[in-house]
Amino acid sequence: MTRPPLPPFDEASAAQKVRAAEDAWNSRDPARVVLAYTPDSRWRNRVEFLQGRAEIEAFLARKWRRELDYRLIKELWTFAGNRIAVRFAYEFHDDSGQWFRAYGNENWQFDEDGLMAVRIASINEHPIAEAARLFRWPLGARPEGHAGLSALGL
Repeated sequence: MTRPPLPPFDEASAAQKVRAAEDAWNSRDPARVVLAYTPDSRWRNRVEFLQGRAEIEAFLARKWRRELDYRLIKELWTFAGNRIAVRFAYEFHDDSGQWFRAYGNENWQFDEDGLMAVRIASINEHPIAEAARLFRWPLGARPEGHAGLSALGL
């Protein structure tokens, strides 16, 4: 199975890869998201270390049971060969109704078929007031005309 665009990346194909990842994560469908990763993909997500699609899918299911009304924006930071670095922010609320905004960076490494073999994520979050939310589109993919991180001052 291949997952275009394939490495080596240029700026356009790296940006396309980033947007595809953003759209998949905004689906909040672990079974869909996990297909972008190699069967033995290795992750570091904050302090969790995962390996393989089954662990990743379980992690994402657990994540989106806790992080309600999740909305994410990713932005290309840099790229070279089969690697892409992104920065991102996402908003969600917990089951008490408290909203949060998380900020982070990810380093991605892809195999020759365009599947992500390595994902290293560093993430920090903080509570925000509902009125401070910036990501207000309907659940699902961010609309094409919606501002990205830089335009939002994030």
